[in-house]
This record gives sequence, C-alpha cells and structure tokens, in this order.
Amino acid sequence: MTDKFHYECNDCGKEYNSDKVMYLCPACERTNQAGQPVKGVLKTVYNYAKIRSQFTLTELFSQLKNESYLSILPISNLKSWPKLRIGNTPMFRFGNLGHEELGFELYLKDDSQNPSFSFKDRASALVSAWALENGIETIIAASTGNAGSSLACICASQGQRSVIFVPASAPIAKLTQILMYGATIVPVDGNYDQAFNLSIKASEMYGFYNRNTAYNPLTIEGKKTVSFELFSDLNQQIPDRIFVPVGDGVIISGVYKGFEDLLELGIIDEMPVIVAVQAKGSCNLVNNIAKEVFTITPSTTMADSISVDIPRNFHMAASFLKKYRGEWTTVTDEEILMASVSLSRSTGIFAEPAAAAAFAGMLKYQELNKITQGSKNVVLLTGSGLKDLRSVQPCIQMPVAIKPDIDSFDSIFGSELR
Repeated sequence: MTDKFHYECNDCGKEYNSDKVMYLCPACERTNQAGQPVKGVLKTVYNYAKIRSQFTLTELFSQLKNESYLSILPISNLKSWPKLRIGNTPMFRFGNLGHEELGFELYLKDDSQNPSFSFKDRASALVSAWALENGIETIIAASTGNAGSSLACICASQGQRSVIFVPASAPIAKLTQILMYGATIVPVDGNYDQAFNLSIKASEMYGFYNRNTAYNPLTIEGKKTVSFELFSDLNQQIPDRIFVPVGDGVIISGVYKGFEDLLELGIIDEMPVIVAVQAKGSCNLVNNIAKEVFTITPSTTMADSISVDIPRNFHMAASFLKKYRGEWTTVTDEEILMASVSLSRSTGIFAEPAAAAAFAGMLKYQELNKITQGSKNVVLLTGSGLKDLRSVQPCIQMPVAIKPDIDSFDSIFGSELR
C-alpha cells in the first residue's frame, strides 16, 4: 500500500492499495436494495499518524485554511487542480429572517457560487485532478443534471473529455449547461438508476474513468473539503448542527468524512451534529436506517437532485449517522417550496429545491423548538435556483404588461407601493 493512503471497504473492512483505479470493493459481493448484485463502497484512509508527526496542529490548520490539502487529499500536486475557483464559497451569518429574530446563529454556506453553480464541483475537481495526474483523458458519469453539468464544466477547464448519461426528463437548464460545456450528452429514456447502470457498462466497455458517486471513492474526498472550510469559516470552531440535503447519501458522507479527518488529526475533539434532510417523497435513506429489511418507495419529489429510489451510498451514510449520533428528518414538497421562497426573500439567496430542502429542515427544527438559543447552525445550500426554474413557477405570478404611461402604473401598483 502507498505510504499516503489506502482504500478500505465500508462493508467488509478489507484494505486495498491505492496506486491504481479503484471503484467498489472487489471482494465484498452483496445485493443492493433493488436485488441487484453490487459491491462495497470504498473509503479513503490516510496515514494520520505520519501526518501528525510531520505537522503541529497550528501548521495543520494553516494548511487547511490556505487550501494546501495535499496531506489529506489523494493527489500529489496542486497544479493538477482546475484553474477555476472551486470551493472557498462564502458563508453568510443571519441573526434574523425578515423581521423575525432567530435567537440562534444561522449560517448559510452558499455552494451555488461554484463554477457550475453546484456543490458537485468539489467532487468533479478532485476526480479531474486525479485523472490528469494519471494520464486519463475521458471521464464518464451519470447524473440528474448537477453532477453532469459540473463534470462537463471542470473537464472543459482541464482540456479533458466528458461523457454524461442523463434521464431525458432532467431540467432543461442543467442539460443546456452540459451541452454548452461541450460534453457528449447521452439522454436515457429512463430514470437516474438506469442511467447510472448504463454508464457503468459504458465505462467498462470503453475504459473511461467513471465519476459516479457511491461508486468512485474520490468523489467523497472532493466533497469533504466543505467541512474544512466550515471549520475555517467559524474561526476554528465546529457548529452545533449542520443541515444537509440528502439523496443517495454521498454529500452527507463527504461532510462526515471531512470532520472525521479533522478528528483523526486531533484538530477537533468532537463531531458536530449533522442532520440528514430528505424530501418526504424520496426518503428511502432515512426511512431504512433503523430497519432490518430495506424497503423501497418510488420517488415522487420535485427536488430532482435528491430524488433517488436506490440510495447507493446508504450503508456508508447510515454508518456515519449511527456512529456519530446524527439526526434526520423529512420535508414535504410544499415545505421545500415555501422554504425556497422564504430563503430568497429574507436572505437574497435563490436555491434550487434540493438545496432549499436543507433550509426547510432547519425551519422545521425551529418550529419544533429543537434549536438551542445561541447555538451555531449551518445550512448547506448545494445549488442555484437558476438550475430549475420550472419547479418554482407555482410560487410566483408574473404581472400583466401595462401601457407605457404613469397612470397605468399608478392604477395597478400605486396602492401597493405607497
């Protein structure tokens, strides 16, 4: 095994060398929630003892603060990182929402300000950088839109080729992004799971490098960088709670993995409470955490980025939630839409439904008096509302056009604006 890191199966614990392309555990055969044969998801484990011996805690934090993550990232040269600004997204503090005093500290981590307007750029950047260092020119992925547009964007900046499999029903804004970045887009007459399976077969047939989440272990390594930033944003403190939107369980696993790395390095001594928020119409992950027999309910949510029938990273996400005493909740589509409107009008941040779901989860906790006065609470906003304008149409009404004279304006808008 390399001296820097190795892979460890989340299911059986078997370890593997990291000096070649690895996806799932070769030895850990099992069936997934749909009865299909799959293998265990791999976790990237670093030589934490060696890292601790090389750096003081101050030096380690300085590394994290300055983005010199090389000691706990699976790449060897920062020059392989894309030229675009990925990560280092802003975090905004709010003491009130509109005219309502919150009584606790609310922080919104706005990852819609990544290059493709999505949190997924963190994973795409790392996969792309690793591919560049290993002489790989073509990367393939399946996506409902965000991961695909993210990979297309990052590959365009790196001079790499991308092939994206998407359900034909994906939002047109996301499909447009993929095409504009010059990727080869493959619309599939089926759902995300079918696109996922087809992309795996294509990568095996053509030898392309596969970016799929809950398949390629490096996607979690890219997503974990948000945890380092949160720690830095809060002046070397951990928040009390982090609300994370959840579909297949990869983003929340990435958040946990980042804080777990900080625990292993001795930079922090406890894990924040991480809340998994799922749409009630697509909650196969949180609904099955406490069950012995996994059951699937077909997804019906309009939050397409977290609409998942088979949460492919279920075992890792559930393991993290149980080990570190995480929490979970579900929100309805109506609550997501209301949260999206509230978020836009009280903070100026327009988030897509999947991201607004995390905000809806925070509002639900507030309504149930589950947020302690004075506590620090982070909502992870993972994508821009401009990616899916169709979903918010029921919340808005465009006024009819007026004649170009002041009397027409006054008759319609005057009483409202006076």
